Amino acid sequence: MYKKPLINLDHAKLSITFEGELTLYTIAQTQKELEQIKTYSFQEITLDFQSLTFLDTAGAIFIYDLQKYFQQKKIKNNILLTDAVQKSTLELVTKNMRSASSFKPEKEKHILEQIGKFFYDNYVGFLSFLQFFGQLFATNLQYMTSLKNIRFKEIAFEINESAIKALGIIALTSFLIGIVVAYQSAYQLKIYGANIYIVDMLGLSIFRELAPLMTAIVIAGRSGSAYAAQIGAMKITQELDAMKTMGFEPFAFLVLPRIVALVITMPILIFVADIMAMLGGMIVANIDLHITTSLFIDRFSEVIAAKHFYVGIVKGPFFAFLIASIGIYRGLMVKDDTQSIGFNTTKSVVESIFAVIVCDAVFSIAFTNLGI
Repeated sequence: MYKKPLINLDHAKLSITFEGELTLYTIAQTQKELEQIKTYSFQEITLDFQSLTFLDTAGAIFIYDLQKYFQQKKIKNNILLTDAVQKSTLELVTKNMRSASSFKPEKEKHILEQIGKFFYDNYVGFLSFLQFFGQLFATNLQYMTSLKNIRFKEIAFEINESAIKALGIIALTSFLIGIVVAYQSAYQLKIYGANIYIVDMLGLSIFRELAPLMTAIVIAGRSGSAYAAQIGAMKITQELDAMKTMGFEPFAFLVLPRIVALVITMPILIFVADIMAMLGGMIVANIDLHITTSLFIDRFSEVIAAKHFYVGIVKGPFFAFLIASIGIYRGLMVKDDTQSIGFNTTKSVVESIFAVIVCDAVFSIAFTNLGI
């Protein structure tokens, strides 16, 4: 029950007696009563809480803030409180408020420290990735020694999930890429009257670079991210630990089938991308440059050697291995929270695309130096 504080004035001294309850529900009214008293005009103030019937932590914080206010105004203040329970509440609040006020936020790190931390974190991540690769190759050698160890059913399932279901998006993307490249090239070629050379440009660029690269990027965004999310969810739900407890090796049941399936199917997907991209280019050449289908095919067979097709196909297994490995690795790096799944899934896509582009650059340099 709230009771109005009793005020006793004695020249430069002020005495305030609190009665009833001092709780979260009464401190607002108490504060309003005190504001009407110009406490800052007194040299000494006595706060008498001996008549309180109940004091909660909110009331204790109110008393602490009063003391702090009087100290800042250099007003001498005395606290009269005899109840043991209320006194312990006030002491506990005072102790915690002082420790909270003494807490200093962490200073912003120096630029050199930030650079050092960045390189150290990447170095640790690189070592972890190398450990994953080592375990992957060790498990691969162990299970490939006998056909009985190869899990054909799981590989077939992953082929369906990673490749067959991706044929539609691969075909559509490649078809549109072929249309766009042909349309942009046609505009420039018409200026010089070199319409027929659109076949050369499409054949070389699509077979050697665009089809393999676009296929790998689409698969990285579709299948690579799915690998990271699936294995990450299994790690959070402790399915991986359960598999180990039952004596099953997660690398044999989860990792190898996904990698093998994607390595097998990536050349097929690139082949489909080649066909659809050339079909899109052929349509644009016919409509915009008036190159008939028969003329397009005749020119294509004359100037585009089979090696250009094989160059793009050879890149497929390497791209697939990088995409699957990075996706699975990021799935295994997931921590015990759902936010980590999103973070590692995003990183798997970004790192896979980056690795594919670097690998493609290495292939381009190697094939050029070899004269292929």
